[in-house]
Amino acid sequence: MLRTALRNVLAHKARLLMTVLAVMLGVAFVSGTLVFTDTLSHAFRNQSAKSYDNVAVAVTTYPDRENGKKEQGIDARTLEKIRGVDGVASATGRVSGFAGVADPDGKLIGNGWSNTGANFAPGDDGRNPKDPAYDFTDGAGPAKAGEVALDRATADKGEYKTGDTVRVATNGPVREYTLSGVFTTEDGQVNAGGSLVLFDTPVAQKLYLAPGHFKDVTVTAAAGASEQRLLDAVKPLLPEGAEAQTGKELADDQAEMIEESMSALNQVLLAFAAIALFVGIFLISNTFTMLVAQRTKELALMRAVGASRRQVKRSVLLEALVVGALASVVGFVLGLGLATGLRSAMSAFGAKTPAGPLIVSPTAVAAAFAVGVLVTMLAAWLPARRAAKIPPVAAMSSVHAAPTTKSLVVRNSIGGAITLLGAAGILGGAAAGKDGRMLIGAGAFLALIGVIVLIPLLSRPVIALVRPLIGKLFGVSGTLAGQNAVRNPRRTGATASALAIGLTLVTGLSVLGVTMGRAVDKMTTDNIKADYMFSMANGGSLDASALSALEKTSGVSALSPQTAADLELKGTWAAASGVAPGDIERVINVTPVSGSLDSLAKGAIAVADETAKNSGLRVGDSVPVEFADGEKAELTVGATYEGNEFLSPVLLDQEIVAEHEAKPYIREIWVKTDGGASAANEKALVEALGQNPAINVMDQQDIRNQFGGMINTMLNIMYGLLGMALLIAVLGVINTLAMSVFERQQEIGMLRAIGLDRGKVKTMIRLEAVVISLFGAVIGIGLGTFLGWAIGQTVKDSVPGYALVLPWDRFGVFLLLAAVVGVLAAMWPARSAARLNMLAAIKTE
Repeated sequence: MLRTALRNVLAHKARLLMTVLAVMLGVAFVSGTLVFTDTLSHAFRNQSAKSYDNVAVAVTTYPDRENGKKEQGIDARTLEKIRGVDGVASATGRVSGFAGVADPDGKLIGNGWSNTGANFAPGDDGRNPKDPAYDFTDGAGPAKAGEVALDRATADKGEYKTGDTVRVATNGPVREYTLSGVFTTEDGQVNAGGSLVLFDTPVAQKLYLAPGHFKDVTVTAAAGASEQRLLDAVKPLLPEGAEAQTGKELADDQAEMIEESMSALNQVLLAFAAIALFVGIFLISNTFTMLVAQRTKELALMRAVGASRRQVKRSVLLEALVVGALASVVGFVLGLGLATGLRSAMSAFGAKTPAGPLIVSPTAVAAAFAVGVLVTMLAAWLPARRAAKIPPVAAMSSVHAAPTTKSLVVRNSIGGAITLLGAAGILGGAAAGKDGRMLIGAGAFLALIGVIVLIPLLSRPVIALVRPLIGKLFGVSGTLAGQNAVRNPRRTGATASALAIGLTLVTGLSVLGVTMGRAVDKMTTDNIKADYMFSMANGGSLDASALSALEKTSGVSALSPQTAADLELKGTWAAASGVAPGDIERVINVTPVSGSLDSLAKGAIAVADETAKNSGLRVGDSVPVEFADGEKAELTVGATYEGNEFLSPVLLDQEIVAEHEAKPYIREIWVKTDGGASAANEKALVEALGQNPAINVMDQQDIRNQFGGMINTMLNIMYGLLGMALLIAVLGVINTLAMSVFERQQEIGMLRAIGLDRGKVKTMIRLEAVVISLFGAVIGIGLGTFLGWAIGQTVKDSVPGYALVLPWDRFGVFLLLAAVVGVLAAMWPARSAARLNMLAAIKTE
């Protein structure tokens, strides 16, 4: 039986090609994902460990806004005490924050959130001109206030050379510095596509903390000194709020964080790999089902000469094992190439990764081969079971044994029950709102399985709707194509199922994405009156000087910041915003529910209606509040307003916030100009800010594009990841048609003999492929729309203005692509059918 199985694989290698390709692509996705994430994880862990190689103790401080503290961090006196600890070789103070560099066109180099500035620390006493954290390739580190150094990538992007003038933006006005040197670094922020600017230490302290103070301290140990003993000696010297760890503890924490982030990426990619493999199961099962049907006489003969049912079943499964093992080997090699390509693609998009070898772990190898072999054997199990049930005498009398009425009734009954159970789960989850997402997920899985089981039953009535049309348009070729598409409903259903699964997910994502995008767009249009919004590229605070500059700009008719503040309101902390009374309602659509917003100018507060309801507040109530600096006051509720996504739950005069914040945190500034948004107005505002590259300037369309762009980017990523599943579905269509042509050689020969020319034979095969593809697409679009609606019901309460939008244009594109897929998939089978020798085909048994 072993030799028979191997001979069968070799005899049917052409017909098994698509199965090999499907398994190979799935294994490549799995192995590529595992190798890629293992490689990234190893590279980042090594980078992290390298950065802490010489660190015995690391001290970190955190901002403390309570009690109005102006001086934070580690002061110079504490640093000297740490240096004096027995066993300390050196202690280096570090301070860092945001710093953005302008390119030759005045635009920000980097992505904002990973643009960093830090101090250059040349040894403990300043006599050592080198900072061990950086390797200079040109020039040297900054030695005075007017100098900076840049990382090599940033210098290259900005076309800067030593001695050039560099425009650098921090959280204040743009300043010009002389470039003293260029360095290389393993800093993670730089590798993520950001930039690093080094300042002289006093300058960095003044920019980011306070003169003479450091945010972090790294301690190196003298030979023979214990890290734990140094940690125990350093801890008592630290101010309140500072934390100390050994270098090993810090490296382990970093490694754990890296592992967690890589694990999340791994799970997402593997989920899409699982979808691709799930689709591949239909292709594999279809292939073995057709092979078993075509070899009915052969299998019956084996039974007649003494082979048991178990031996026949094992023979088919052994064929699947050989195919799965072969596909796994090729797929694993392809996965290594995929992992290498993904790493290169990250670098091409500016997300550089640390250097390091490709990591091929035993887990990745075992998982890839286990997945490939098990999926293939699982998909071949039912065909093998059917093969084992072939009675010798009954099989000798018929090449194709039709399924019994009983088996079809049982199948359809089971499919109907599973589909109804899944639909009930989806509807129940939709009714439950945000708590029903898990129920929808379970229901979606059951519904998908149920529809797949029922799809042969659905094929006849659905395809019957288009059969008259293609018959009229394409004549006899169309009529024959329609009949062929429903001749074997199980085969048609299995082929269409692969496309249906992919398009179910794509359609569900599209419906949800387009609906969310429309809701966000409406929310922006309805709530924003301002012409422009200003914010920092890194999401941090704008400097107060930006607010003053914009207030003085000609043509500004209304302006209001949103200054972040925290208030303890009746014992509960609430997010608040400091705004400009009188102007806030001119730049943001604030709809009063009760009271008047004019009361903000008199020192009152305005509260969102939902917050007021939950806190039991009404207009006129006097509320005891406590600010972040610990100061307490009594404020009156002057108004309540409808909740707005662009406003905090509590509004108060920005002047009140400034009294309790040493440095107010200005999240954004909204500006309305005379004449509305225009190139001239935007230019005047940008110039007023000193052409600061770190400040984002967005008009209403830019704001809509920002939110819509995020949704579209996510959709495109999802489409790309689902592309593998759709590619396998296309292979399934090719496979089914090719094997169907082989099965129908005699029939096609007869058609040619009675006058059907080659062109019409090709048209018949192509139309058959198009009909099957469109059938799968219709099922997928219908089920995907239902899922998109259900998931939307769970998020609608958190998205103002949410209303289901059906993207008919995308549905049309999906149907068109399905038809194109059918035409392309039929090219090879149609060509093979048209080239059959009619006399040889007629003689074929």
